[in-house]
Amino acid sequence: MKHTKSQKAFQEAQKVIPGGVDSPVRAFKSVGSDPIFIKGGKGAYLMDVDGNRYVDFVQSWGPLIFGHCDKTIEKAVIKAVKDGLSFGAPTKIETKLAEKICAMFEAVEKIRFVSSGTEAVMSAIRLARGYAGKNDIVKFKGCYHGHSDSLLVQAGSGAVTFGTPSSPGVPADLTKHTLLATYNDIKSVKACFENSKDIACIIIEPIAGNMGFVPADEKFLKELRALCTKHKAVLIFDEVMSGFRASLKGAQGVYDVVPDMVTFGKVIGGGMPVGAFGGKKEIMNMLSPEGPVYQAGTLSGNPVAMYAGMASLEKLIKHSFLYEEFEEKAKRLTQGLKDAAQEHGIPLQIGAIGSMFGFFFNANPVKNFDDALTSDTNMFAKFHQGMLERGFYFACSQFETGFICSEISDDIIDETIEAARKVFKEIK
Repeated sequence: MKHTKSQKAFQEAQKVIPGGVDSPVRAFKSVGSDPIFIKGGKGAYLMDVDGNRYVDFVQSWGPLIFGHCDKTIEKAVIKAVKDGLSFGAPTKIETKLAEKICAMFEAVEKIRFVSSGTEAVMSAIRLARGYAGKNDIVKFKGCYHGHSDSLLVQAGSGAVTFGTPSSPGVPADLTKHTLLATYNDIKSVKACFENSKDIACIIIEPIAGNMGFVPADEKFLKELRALCTKHKAVLIFDEVMSGFRASLKGAQGVYDVVPDMVTFGKVIGGGMPVGAFGGKKEIMNMLSPEGPVYQAGTLSGNPVAMYAGMASLEKLIKHSFLYEEFEEKAKRLTQGLKDAAQEHGIPLQIGAIGSMFGFFFNANPVKNFDDALTSDTNMFAKFHQGMLERGFYFACSQFETGFICSEISDDIIDETIEAARKVFKEIK
């Protein structure tokens, strides 16, 4: 494949945009190449500015569960746009979408819409602190919850770590209230409670997608639920990625655990910028203007995003049988990749739930971020480059999750596995 136009576009972008991209992972640095610039998408495919076509296993990092340019969502967006792009005032579609989500999630009795997952998580944590009357939060190494100051922390040494900033510009006075624990390790969480009596909440991706695909153990989630109940802390499930992707009810359709709050994004906007946070009435009623905890946003509940989200969710509910098909395809894809890798002596760990899947170039199972970090990122980079050249677009990092959309057929899965077999042969 030729990428001369993408390369030129990247050079031009770097002159006016830091790093040439508006989100760091898009720069392709972790896979040792330059990014491709996208011209458009259709169904399961992306097209770049050079005219190359790729099977898309990223799907805008999750939201496009029906693929690119879905007719139902496209029609809803066009209809909404004709009435106006934004009003900064209430619309009935906000209520309808809120009712739809609240009816589907036991943990969500009220919900507020925002414009991004980062904003949803930031607001949820503020609300949890206000409700609990405490300051500290517990998060897990490897779980990404957006780039707000309190959550940009790195791990230190010891059983429990008070966070230190992992980015310049983040004051240590903010991250000192963030305690770090190890995913799927309840002892590390208990250590946090032993070290602080001021914990307002625990936030977790119940199905982690930002250290790679790493599901939580159900026993672990139940123990988190019990700890939060015991210590009067708020349990927040960050389902920005897994919501409506792992199942129609997100991770809560997979695990028998009910959190106090949930953050959403991705699918509920059908591809438009959107986020949301919701939870029990007594918590959500603390939110302004009903309560004292302040949060606002001019574009929150943007009508175009609301109509896109409603179209997406209604179609998902009508076609809920798709989740079994998604998981079957995801498992067939990952098992096929594993078999192809093993033919050439390359170890691969795999996993899939619903439409989410992932794989690690690792000889050992991956249960947390420390495990993920032992993966062979050089091998992943070679795999990514080889697959991209054959027209298969995977997430450009070992530490990201892949997605199946409804437009990815069995034939596409077979083509992907066959291409991977050739790539692995070349690598070895």
